[in-house]
Amino acid sequence: MVPFRQFLLKIHSRCNLACDYCYVYESADQSWRDRPRTMDPETVRRTADLIAGHARAHGLAEVHVILHGGEPLLVGAARLEAMLRVLVDALDGVAALRLTLQTNGLRLTEDPALLPVLARYGVRIGVSLDGTPAAHDRHRRRPDGRGSHADVAKALRLLADGPYRPLYAGVLCAIDLTADPVETYEALLEFAPPRLDLLLPHATWHTPPPGLPDRRTPPREAPGAEPEKEPVPVPYARWLCTVFDHWYGAPTRRTGIRLFEEIAVLLLGGTASSESVGLAPVDLVVVETDGTIEQADSLKVTYPGAPATGLDVFTHTFADAARHEAFRARQRGRAGLAPPCTTCPRATICGGGLYAHRYHPGTTTPFAAPSVYCADLATLIDHIATRLNEDVPELVAAVRTGAG
Repeated sequence: MVPFRQFLLKIHSRCNLACDYCYVYESADQSWRDRPRTMDPETVRRTADLIAGHARAHGLAEVHVILHGGEPLLVGAARLEAMLRVLVDALDGVAALRLTLQTNGLRLTEDPALLPVLARYGVRIGVSLDGTPAAHDRHRRRPDGRGSHADVAKALRLLADGPYRPLYAGVLCAIDLTADPVETYEALLEFAPPRLDLLLPHATWHTPPPGLPDRRTPPREAPGAEPEKEPVPVPYARWLCTVFDHWYGAPTRRTGIRLFEEIAVLLLGGTASSESVGLAPVDLVVVETDGTIEQADSLKVTYPGAPATGLDVFTHTFADAARHEAFRARQRGRAGLAPPCTTCPRATICGGGLYAHRYHPGTTTPFAAPSVYCADLATLIDHIATRLNEDVPELVAAVRTGAG
């Protein structure tokens, strides 16, 4: 059994934005409608105790708790502090507690009491921002249609400059093919993020991502295994390769980009910490506002009820969840990949891609297809590998001397 080390708590199930691509509110799974808005104190206590018990049983030196939503900061400062106190008390003397929070940023400026609370508990803050004002406001709007970029920018400046800088974890950006990749990257750099996450839009073979044709079907062979009768479009790879070259070739590295760094680490023989690439077993579990235990939110784009396990924190433990077939299916490494992936030389790097992106309904095993981004991932990996190969002697020397 692989123990969980990351616990994502949905402390609020509603949002103050109406993003048109949201995988929670705009996707196949609409279970949020039947859940309480806020995780109540007893659910928080029970979850905290279960996390502590899981850490104790498996001798975990540290655990990561991610506060999420919806928009988690809608709980307000007082309730947020009470939740954090419960978590800290439960883990005291058991394991080091690493707290992070993912937010759209709006409440950070609307409620001045929130940042002091987050600072008291050392909560690292990630903020969602989709590049330039025009690109961001194209998708990330308030319910009344107003754009949100200006207000998110204010929040990011609070984090980037001044006493709250230590809390600043980075920026998460969803890729929009209609936005210029370099302009997007430079717009994100304006807020001095310690790290960037560039995310492929959540999509499946049933609901392909923007810019990829509906006629696509999962490949029967690994990319490059045989000549293609007609080229497979790779717009996401082209977008990402452009950013990679701009980032990698810069004389000074101004931030980290998680996807590129993880692919590079894997190419150099290391292990990735993300479920998006690599074959490391998934160690993240979700607890919804009502205490139900679920798989990753990305599965909400596949079909109604896809993340469900039938478990909850009141009648089950995280050991029960870790033994659940839904989680075990995502911990089988190469053996859990689609047939064309098992023979692909890139399998240890891409890891088959994100689990949700493999979904292909109408098959015996609907998640046993390559990623809908298969060709894009192959092109990106090959591009990064080519650049790294040019620098391998210097990289190896840096690693050996501890300079890398």
